[in-house]
Order: sequence, then C-alpha cells, then structure tokens
Amino acid sequence: MSRIAPVLIEQAPDAARPLLSGIQKNLGSIPNTFRTLAHAPAALSGYLALSQALGKNSLTARQRETVALATSEVNGCDYCLAAHALFGRKAGLDETSIEQARRGSLDAVAAFARHVTESRGQVTDAQLAEARAAGLSDTQLVDIVAQIALLTLTNYVNNVAGTEIDFPAVAPLAEE
Repeated sequence: MSRIAPVLIEQAPDAARPLLSGIQKNLGSIPNTFRTLAHAPAALSGYLALSQALGKNSLTARQRETVALATSEVNGCDYCLAAHALFGRKAGLDETSIEQARRGSLDAVAAFARHVTESRGQVTDAQLAEARAAGLSDTQLVDIVAQIALLTLTNYVNNVAGTEIDFPAVAPLAEE
C-alpha cells in the first residue's frame, strides 16, 4: 500500500490537472508515479520538462534506458526498475541486457551511470578516464549525469511514497 497515495486527476491540485491530462493523452493512462508527483505540481512540471528536454540529448533511447536501469538498481527503486525494464525492451534491450544494465556491466554507459550513482557524483579520475577510453564524449558524460538526476527524482519519490507498481514487476538480481 502506498504511503503517499496517488491522486486521481479530478482530485489533483488545479495546476497538476492539465499535466496529468497530457500524460493520459500521450500514454493512454496515468502511471502511479505521475499521480504521486501530482501532489506537488511544480515537481511534476519540472520532471516533465526535464524529461522532454533530455529526450533530445546525445544519448539514444537504449542508452537512456540503460542509465535508468543502472540508477534505479543502485537507488533500490522497484517501481522504476519495472517501468524501465518495459521501456528498455521497447528500446531494444533483451532480458540479458536489462540485467547487465542493472549491474552496470552492459557497456560504458551502464558502468559510468553506476559509478556516478553509487558515489553520488564523486567519480574517480580512473572511472572518468575509463568512460572516455570507452568512447564516451564529454557531452555524453554530462547527459548521463542529467539522466541520473531525472531518475533519482522519481526513484526517491517512489521509495518515499511506496508507490504501487503498475508495470510488470522485475525480480531482484541474484547475488554474484
């Protein structure tokens, strides 16, 4: 049960209603994470604006989902893991790739996203050099950090709220 209940569009603050209507129009439904964010219209608006802007960044959809999976795994957000496993499949990730993204072992994007999230941005010179040696540009490095910031917002909101998962759940990773 959610600790902060998602709101129905009719019960949402006035400023959140058009945002929720737009989500419903685009997605066909309103996922619980957005219904929870709607308690704070500025937070919902800010999330949507940053998400839209980052949809045009230097990363591919597959790379953005890789970052989402790596970040959500580190932050322990089962809601976002479920959502981004689904979106990751749509972006071309298979089940093995999804697991590798969660572990940070898929590629340089996944590894760097895990390093940044685990260290709260305090990556080592060696980790940065490793990402660059793997071919990531400074633009991509900054875009990965921006994606992490976006995901951390929803990870933390969902963890605090105990948002009920309305996507197919994913299993916890087995210990290696």
